[in-house]
Amino acid sequence: MKHLELHIIQSVPVACLNRDDLNSPKTAVFGGVQRARVSSQSWKRAIREMAKELAPQHFKGERTRLMFDPLVKEMESEGLSTPEADEGAKKIIDALVKLDSKSTDKVKSTTLYFMSPLELQTLAKGYAETKDAKKALKSIDAKSLKDAADISIFGRMVANDHSLTVEAASMFSHALSTHKVDNEIDFFSAVDDLQPREESGAGMTSTLEFNSATYYRFAALNLDMLADTEHLAAMTQEERKNVVRVFVEATIKAIPGARKNTMNGNTLPVYVFGIVREKGHPIQLVNAFENPVRSSQGYVTTSIERLKTEYQKLTDTWGIEAVFHKAIPDVNLKAFLDEVETHVV
Repeated sequence: MKHLELHIIQSVPVACLNRDDLNSPKTAVFGGVQRARVSSQSWKRAIREMAKELAPQHFKGERTRLMFDPLVKEMESEGLSTPEADEGAKKIIDALVKLDSKSTDKVKSTTLYFMSPLELQTLAKGYAETKDAKKALKSIDAKSLKDAADISIFGRMVANDHSLTVEAASMFSHALSTHKVDNEIDFFSAVDDLQPREESGAGMTSTLEFNSATYYRFAALNLDMLADTEHLAAMTQEERKNVVRVFVEATIKAIPGARKNTMNGNTLPVYVFGIVREKGHPIQLVNAFENPVRSSQGYVTTSIERLKTEYQKLTDTWGIEAVFHKAIPDVNLKAFLDEVETHVV
């Protein structure tokens, strides 16, 4: 399996990038100590949104329970009347992901569906020709996802029709701090602007939790899978090169947006180590930090040194071979992306 690995060290200041059910920053125990954690799902959404911004022509996928209205519009454009389009869209959604019978305000599905505009067009055309929802579903193939590389990269699960399930070509880990982290509590107060001056006291008081951390992030992309007939074989190699380039850039730059206006944890990585291997499966370097970094002078320098040492140890011990390994800032982002692009199948 030819694949690309990205190993990223990134420091984030006071922030709450990813909250749990109690509004606290997520954590995990690794190496016997508590670490700051950001779930892969949280970071993947930020990456999808940035990829859509960088290359909207290739990343048009939308995860939604509200596919009814856009599907009706596509059916009407195929010549169906509004009642026919309404009926057809409901039949397709019910066959695909089930209609939500409890929804009273809008027609919704019971679960999210990761769809593309071209796929909706294919469904609408298939139904207009056959008046059969199941036959319309069978008209969908990988060519219908050509405008939504994000579906091929991040995958799609369709419980009602496994033929529409798309295995993700990418792999992500939860981001973990390279060191021990304890969440902290911020007490804050707000002033009532219209409160008379003679009255003392705040208009409101409350608390929220935050942390700061140096994270190890890992992502990988199966380059062989991305080019197969169930994914993006319908694209030209040049189009796939652009897709991979955008994916890598977005993975490096994107950051979850939680509390972006009040804490603004937006940073860029301090170190990105890219590897392309012709065979084998992607391997994390997280065990470089199983023994947590301890430092009174920051965590970045030691974290980078440990990452390099762990990779060299795995290479020497297990004979791991790579056809590409480069790091930012040893080269700049453009040079890094240019070389990664040459390995796209």
